[in-house]
Amino acid sequence: VFWLLTSLGVLYNTPGGVLTALAGMGVFAGLASRKRRDAIRQWVMTHGRVVLTTEILFALAFAFMTVVRAAAPEILGTEKPMELAFINAILHSPTFPPHDPWLSGYAISYYYFGYVLVAMLAQVTFTAAPVAFNLGLSTVFALSAVGAYGVVYDLFPEPPARESSGTGAALLAPVFLLLMGNAEALLEAMHARGWFWRPDGTSPFWAWLDIKDLTSAPQTLATHPTRFWWWWRASRVLQDYSLRGSPREIIDEFPAFSYVLGDLHPHVLAMPFALLAVGLALNLYRGGVRGRMRWWRLTPSGFGLAALVLGGMAFLNTWDFPIYVGLFAAAYVLRQAHATDWSWERLWEFLTLGGALGLAGGLLYLPFYAGFSSQAGGIIPNWAYPTRGAHLWVMFGTLFLPLMLWLAWMLYRETPALRAGWQWGGGLLLAGWLFALLLGLGLAMLPQANGAFFGEIEADSVRTALTAFFARRATQPGGWLTLLAFLVPLVALLAAARRARQPLFPVLLAFFGIALVLAPEFVYLRDQFGWRMNTIFKFYYQGWLLLSLAAAYGVSTLLGSADVPWRAVAAAGLVTVLGAGLLYPYWAFSARLEGRSPDTWTLNGGTYLEAQNPDDMAAIHWLESAPPGVVAEAVGGSYSAFARVATYSGHPTVLGWPGHESQWRGGATEMGSREADMRQLYETPSWTTAQTILQTYGVRYVFVGTLERQAYRVQESKFRAHLELVFEQGGVRIYRVP
Repeated sequence: VFWLLTSLGVLYNTPGGVLTALAGMGVFAGLASRKRRDAIRQWVMTHGRVVLTTEILFALAFAFMTVVRAAAPEILGTEKPMELAFINAILHSPTFPPHDPWLSGYAISYYYFGYVLVAMLAQVTFTAAPVAFNLGLSTVFALSAVGAYGVVYDLFPEPPARESSGTGAALLAPVFLLLMGNAEALLEAMHARGWFWRPDGTSPFWAWLDIKDLTSAPQTLATHPTRFWWWWRASRVLQDYSLRGSPREIIDEFPAFSYVLGDLHPHVLAMPFALLAVGLALNLYRGGVRGRMRWWRLTPSGFGLAALVLGGMAFLNTWDFPIYVGLFAAAYVLRQAHATDWSWERLWEFLTLGGALGLAGGLLYLPFYAGFSSQAGGIIPNWAYPTRGAHLWVMFGTLFLPLMLWLAWMLYRETPALRAGWQWGGGLLLAGWLFALLLGLGLAMLPQANGAFFGEIEADSVRTALTAFFARRATQPGGWLTLLAFLVPLVALLAAARRARQPLFPVLLAFFGIALVLAPEFVYLRDQFGWRMNTIFKFYYQGWLLLSLAAAYGVSTLLGSADVPWRAVAAAGLVTVLGAGLLYPYWAFSARLEGRSPDTWTLNGGTYLEAQNPDDMAAIHWLESAPPGVVAEAVGGSYSAFARVATYSGHPTVLGWPGHESQWRGGATEMGSREADMRQLYETPSWTTAQTILQTYGVRYVFVGTLERQAYRVQESKFRAHLELVFEQGGVRIYRVP
């Protein structure tokens, strides 16, 4: 509401604007709930145990992550400077869309809604942006914990069974989602201990496993990982190779890694809202939204709420939008199939409801799309990169094992016809391969496809690529066989929805999770990276979320089963996966916090810059309270210390990290000659040339500090002669353009 009204010019981006929007929502909520106040009060009294558990869980999760961030608060490295730059830019933008802090004269071209939410909290609590950054991470972690808990709690049967079994069992959900790591930490420990290494420094096992950094013998033996930033490797487990053997880096991040790293990126910010979308889909499946709205098949309020939440997913993390629209539509279809069985009408319902929600969700957030551009350039078929089974199990094994046990129990209890699972599950796999084949053959007819497809996989010819498509899948079947082993029982259980005795929504979650892991086996999105690195990252992350919920529910169900053998198997499986999966957060957080004294704890993520370069930071503090204007500063590469003035002050700079701007905008057109112009501005002795550059970009402040002198041969005399010196400390100066 605040974002939309500010985008339309009704409100201003101020604490007063935020409080006005909040007050309006409070009035609306009060009016909407006035007829149900007694029911709400009764629900709270009846479910006091779960309400108290939720509050305690939020407090503990928030406190835990706040302590972690206080011990290691630096907004330094990876994507953190970009994220802080967005928060500060939003705080310094009177209206929306907010200005791009790293490309003056333009608005942010990225999914920035999560940063708006953090900035809103910072405004109403009068919290500085570097502190709000760290508290934002704590808030998202805590909200995700209670969101996961709430979803799994609601998966259990109605009270009193839910109150007795669900309250405690659902606590596994935040553990599986937020704390559980993949099996790479276990491999790190084995590697550190020197297991499977021969005296001559070779190892067939580690060579076969082929995980970077683990293919070399350990320098020294230890009981646990000690290599610098070893925990980073867990997010790079998969390894692809082109047809000529060139390595292709793959990102396979998961939530525990995200919180160890501490980036406040959109996929992290969107997590609580993804869980909200799952909760809405569950509510629909359980019959919480009744009635029909023509062919939308929902009540107006139910459809509107779904469009509002699901449409917001695109603004939070665009990749999530189609995923959760699909899940919501599938939940409706599954509910219908449970009542009337499967038919081709279910497909029509899925397409119409999904299409309507996609359209409505897009219209609700239209101001965002008006200024958004993307690097996405279509879909590329995956002919060269089948995922190895070993890598897939290292990545998801801690979730796969409990899912396998639960599915075995479900097959035992439900006895569905596995023939349907083989037909439809195998059919999905074959259809995906066929689609990839036909798409690739179609691209072969387009001359421009040589670089985008065949050139990237380094195929000498279409025939070579086609041969590799079949050969690699035949010689590396572990990945697709594993996924098929999950697809068959999942599809069989869903196909028998009409006579199901157990809730099938957890099955739907697992099915969607497996489908997300399977999708990059067929296609990936074309972007500036050129291969499936980013597609794996985005799909696997949401796959982890959905699979963790299903796994937590599955284990909890087995532990509460009346069948003693199944309970024993579930207990053994739970101990195994917790033992393997919790090694990662324990060792990784320990490594991140090693040597950190409580005396130095702070939530201010900018203290490191205060200590390293106090003169630069003093100048930036001066700019924070100065009238708004474009700042000229040195331009440097991504993941560097450059763009620090715009990042911390909130004022836009002419150009920040060129590589990131190119990613956000799908090219370098908007950047033009800015990088070269900034060099010329500082290095030219000619005031006329410098003045032209200042006027071209509307520069108000020229920053001359440590990085400017390192990057350029600064000719400062022209600034002293023609501009006003408004700040000076040490060797740092700020000049104001009249």
